[in-house]
Amino acid sequence: MPRIAGKAKTRKAVAKRFKVTGSGKVLRRKQGKRHLLQCKNRKRKRHLGKVTLVSDADIKNVKENLPFA
Repeated sequence: MPRIAGKAKTRKAVAKRFKVTGSGKVLRRKQGKRHLLQCKNRKRKRHLGKVTLVSDADIKNVKENLPFA
């Protein structure tokens, strides 16, 4: 019998944390807005709420876990 390659599966933990745009860029949420917020100023908390791009060093690892994105 011929050997069949494994089925590509999406890593669900990665799918919940990252989003791939139409042009192939990977978006993520910023860390630091869960607790200890009283010592962070309003501007800092506001900017932590926005999404940002994943660094070039990490894009390959994220996309390997999202085979259909």
